[in-house]
Amino acid sequence: MNEFLIPATVFATIYGIVYLLIRRKERMALLDRGLDPMSFEKKSDDFSSLKYGLLFTGIGLGLILANILVSTGVMEREAAYFSLVSLFGGIALIVDYILEIRISKKHKTEQKIAQVANPEI
Repeated sequence: MNEFLIPATVFATIYGIVYLLIRRKERMALLDRGLDPMSFEKKSDDFSSLKYGLLFTGIGLGLILANILVSTGVMEREAAYFSLVSLFGGIALIVDYILEIRISKKHKTEQKIAQVANPEI
């Protein structure tokens, strides 16, 4: 296990340092041109907790179902865990996407209704 962790840690550290240096140069170039670097930042995601909650719930369900299938002898251990965790994690992300679209549409229609009701806003 240590044979994997040491090179992975070294690679992650080097990648992080290079990423931060490149990002700093980009920000300095934007400031030199008179642009605000914060305007290029990704907007905060209101649905991140929903996404992670659904993802980890899906992974947990996949692990539970895989454990049941392995203990009853229906599937082999490796195939059960890998396939069911991937399947339920993917389903959770699809459900999150559908919920985000529905919630966004609902907020947009509520904003349109509010603008029609109060045109001076």
